[in-house]
Amino acid sequence: EPRRRRIDRTRSEAAGPRCRGRAGARLGPGECRVIDLTLPRCFGSSSELYARYHDEEWGVPVRDERTLFEMLILEGAHAGLSWETVLRKREGYRARFHGFDVERVAAMGDADLEEALLDPGIVRHRRKVWSARANARAVIAMGGLSDWLWSHVEAPIDTAWESREAVPSVTPMARDMSRELKRRGLSFVGPTIVYAYLQAVGVVRDHWAGCHVRRGEGR
Repeated sequence: EPRRRRIDRTRSEAAGPRCRGRAGARLGPGECRVIDLTLPRCFGSSSELYARYHDEEWGVPVRDERTLFEMLILEGAHAGLSWETVLRKREGYRARFHGFDVERVAAMGDADLEEALLDPGIVRHRRKVWSARANARAVIAMGGLSDWLWSHVEAPIDTAWESREAVPSVTPMARDMSRELKRRGLSFVGPTIVYAYLQAVGVVRDHWAGCHVRRGEGR
């Protein structure tokens, strides 16, 4: 049975990290540590972008509505693609979808979505693009994501799996939440996508025991 303990760290900045770190330098405002790609990770050592996401965002609890909506849309775009591919298009998504302001995305017109399908800065998949508006409207109807999401746990679930292979791709909680989101009218919220979302926004912290973040080297 995985260990569960409270995590106090939170991530609320919708824009994510903006990094200008320098090796050997003290970090100042707007700067981040230099990423060492040789450290053991759950995933992400193929590039600095991917590793930085793993080290600094993945598994950090999020309660900010805009960030929660951003990750919901990005995880939906992830279906059938690598997460690194989606991360490389993240800024394109932010530009195209109004910084993930849910009200503005909900108000996008058909012409806006058709224009988005021509944008190489995002995943140009018709159903995924149109689901962004539909999901925004559904999120507004449910009163936002944060209260609903965090009502499913008393505190972030900290698992400390003994190996990468032990980390699940879906859980009963993710299946239940997927059914509820679909009932509320959201799409691209299958159980596997929902579990990846729970990992991304820190409802579940699935860094395995050998990960350098788990050992306290990375945060």
